[in-house]
Order: sequence, then structure tokens, then C-alpha cells
Amino acid sequence: MYDQNRILVDSVKRLIRRGATSHLKKIVNKTHGADLSVVFRSLSLSHQKLVFGMMDDVEQKGVLFNELDEDSFVEFVEDLDLDLLVKVLENMSADDVAGLVDRLPEEKASAVLEKMQREGSEEVEDLLTYEDDTAGRIMVPDFVAVHQDVTAREAVASLQKEYIDVEMPFYLYAVDETNRLVGVSSLRQLVVVPPDKPLRSFMTTDVFSVSTDMDQEEVAKIVARYDILAVPVVDENNRLVGIITVDDVIDIFRREATEDILKMAGVGEEFVETKSVVKSTRIRLPWLFASCLGGIFAFYIIGHFEQSLSQLTYLAAFIPVIMGMGGNIGTQSSTIVVRGLATGRISSRDLWSVVFKELAVGFILGLVYGALIGSVAQMRFSLWALAAAVGLAVVSSMSIAALVGSLVPMVLSRIEVDPAVASGPFVTTAIDVISVFFYFKIATTMLGI
Repeated sequence: MYDQNRILVDSVKRLIRRGATSHLKKIVNKTHGADLSVVFRSLSLSHQKLVFGMMDDVEQKGVLFNELDEDSFVEFVEDLDLDLLVKVLENMSADDVAGLVDRLPEEKASAVLEKMQREGSEEVEDLLTYEDDTAGRIMVPDFVAVHQDVTAREAVASLQKEYIDVEMPFYLYAVDETNRLVGVSSLRQLVVVPPDKPLRSFMTTDVFSVSTDMDQEEVAKIVARYDILAVPVVDENNRLVGIITVDDVIDIFRREATEDILKMAGVGEEFVETKSVVKSTRIRLPWLFASCLGGIFAFYIIGHFEQSLSQLTYLAAFIPVIMGMGGNIGTQSSTIVVRGLATGRISSRDLWSVVFKELAVGFILGLVYGALIGSVAQMRFSLWALAAAVGLAVVSSMSIAALVGSLVPMVLSRIEVDPAVASGPFVTTAIDVISVFFYFKIATTMLGI
């Protein structure tokens, strides 16, 4: 896929340079909108507008808009004709439009909503009333719902007449007189039962549903856990108000995974690769502050043991390896726990069992590598006390790092704070400081200095 995208980008750039507009237009209109979004990242704004002007399919333009990152989309549509922008948005699903309009400056967003057709604009405005990252914000308000007393024949007739424009009719939902969700039927069930059989007699009443205020990540976990193609969204009175389809769930997993990776790397939670130098610097600056403070603390700790270092300068030789082993095992533990929490394989209720397991693993690995590094110290300096001190320091460093790396994300998850933060510079720096302190404390005690 990377090679194909690279070839496409190079081809578009070459045709733009040559001014081969007719050939370029053929390629543009044969390329999927998602692939064109990759091309857009490599083009200047003027060239983006040139390519966009060659696109004939309005739906293709909608896909392109949906795939662009926030900064690129806002920059591109800033000077775009309002009528053209609205024309594209009106051919997109309401949930996608809501996501795009939410990115726009307030004045621009108001102008777009006012210009849109009344019905479509109302749906989008309804979605925008829900909190960000909730089921209500990402749900599709178009779904197939019929009364539980209709027959299979009548339900099929409704699909053919009333619900012909529904984007993804995976399931048929059964409701009562007050529009409360009471059951669900797959389309396969609907066509294999006798035509005169009422829906209530063959529908599934055990329906997996989510509330409008549920976090989108929890929604994605439910869809993945039960292998369903869509999940209904209900309000506080159990009235059906929308559905969330599997394509939206894939987008959720992709966004959440990206956010977690960025947080774990200590670069915030926004896409920085498409931002300017100033914005990228501003995003990453506060996340590195923890590392800076940690370095200052480590400096003072080492300075406190300056007299010991002056007597036995070879103590400094083992600082990098002890800090490195602690940092690595801490990163491993936090990554395992954060990933387990994200996928639902680990629950915050399992706090102590998870922490004790990681602590045991860290201790065992510490024994192995403590013995190895201690042996190296003995062979190099022929001091059993130094070898023992280094070995114990490695054991304590890796054990504490595994403890901190697993405990912090579990505690953060329990208090409903994103546990991915625990894998960033904050915890890593804390582990480095603790490792240095324990190393010098053990070494000075055992060496009698």
C-alpha cells in the first residue's frame, strides 16, 4: 500500500509540473477519495485546489474531506466557495458532516449550517448538541425501525419504500408505540421466515444497545466484543435515536490507538506530522518538561553522592545501564497494561492481580540481569561488594519500574483518566530518578562509603 501511494503521489506531482491537465484529471477521477487524501498531504495549497477542481464526483469529494486531518481540512476550506462546500456536505452522512463542521471556526460553521437544507442541517445540529467523543456525537440518525407487530412482508415493503436511502441497513430494529427499542432482527432472518409471521415472534429481544452519553471507546469495545455490524443508540428513556456502524468503530479504534501512541511517546494527542514547526514545538514542549525536571532531580541526587563518586569513580559507569534496564521494563509493563485496558482484556477492577503479576515478572527479570551485570562488574573491577551492589540495584530498579509502570495506568484508569499518559515521559522520568537513588543508596551502604 505504501508503494502504491508513493507512486500515486509521484505521478500526480509529475503531471502537475508538466501541466498535463487532461491526463491528471483522468487519474484524479479514477482514484478513491481516501487515496487522494494521501496525495493532498504532499501538495501545496494551490495544487490541492487544482486537483480538487478536477474532481467530478461529489461523493468522492466528501470522502476526501472526511479523510483529511483537522488542520489540512480547515486550511483547505477557508477560501472555498460556500455553495460548493455545502453541496459536498449535503451528500455526506449526518455524523460525518457533524464531525467536519465541528472542526470549522464558529463563524464558518454557522454559515454552513444556515446554508444547508433545513432537514439535513437539523440532523447535524442535533448531533452537535452531544459531547465530543460520545455515542451521540458519532451516531447515524438514519436507521431502519418498524413496529414490533408488523409482519415480515410489511417490514420488507418498508425497506423497499420508506428506508431505501438508509446507508447501511444491517439490522431491522423493532420499537413499540413510544419508539422504545424492544428487539432486533437481521435482514437474513427477515427474508427466511414466512411472510405473514409478525416481527415480535422471531426478533431477538436481548439487544446490545448504548446510551447517547457513552464514551465512543466503550462503544467500540462492545461492537468488537459481540461481533456485531452496528449497535443501536438509545436515550435515557430507551427510545431509539440512532445507530453506530462498524465503519465508525474502525475509525474510533484508529483514532484512539493513534492518541495512545502519541501520548506514550510524550508528544501530546494531536497529529504533529502535518503541523507547522511552531505548532509542533508548542505541542511537544510541555510534554518534555517532565523529562527536564527529572534530569534536574537526578542531577541533585548524583550531586548528593558526589563524595562517594570521588572515592569510587567507577560507580558512574553503571548509571546508564541501571537507568536503561529500569526504563525499559517500566515501558514494557505500562505498554502491556495500557493496551490491555484499551482492548478490554484488562479491567481496572483487576488492579492488584495485574500489578502483582508485573511486579513478579520485573523481579525475576531483575534477578537474571542483576546476576549478569553484577558478573560483569566483578570481572572488570574484582570487587564483590561492588558486584553485589550493582546486581541488587538492577533488581530493585527493574522491580520498582515494573511496579510503577503497571500501577500508575491502572490507578489512572480507575479514576477515569486516560492511562496512556502513564507511558509518557512522566513515569519514565520518575523511574529513572528512583533507579539512580536506589543505586547510590545500595552502593554506598554496601561499600561503606
